[in-house]
Amino acid sequence: MKKYTEDLRAKSTEELRNMVAELKESLLKMRFKNAFGQLESTADIRKTRRQIARILTILRERGVKL
Repeated sequence: MKKYTEDLRAKSTEELRNMVAELKESLLKMRFKNAFGQLESTADIRKTRRQIARILTILRERGVKL
């Protein structure tokens, strides 16, 4: 996990914002699949939410307004 966080910190603010947008879109699709019973692993929803939270935390540390 430490390596993943270090990789995120090395990215630019714009890259992180794009990642958040992509992950939120992915999360929405996963929620729909889950509602229809087509999602393979429900743990993926939790992992995606946590990834979003990590990125938003890094952006807030930088003082970026969202």
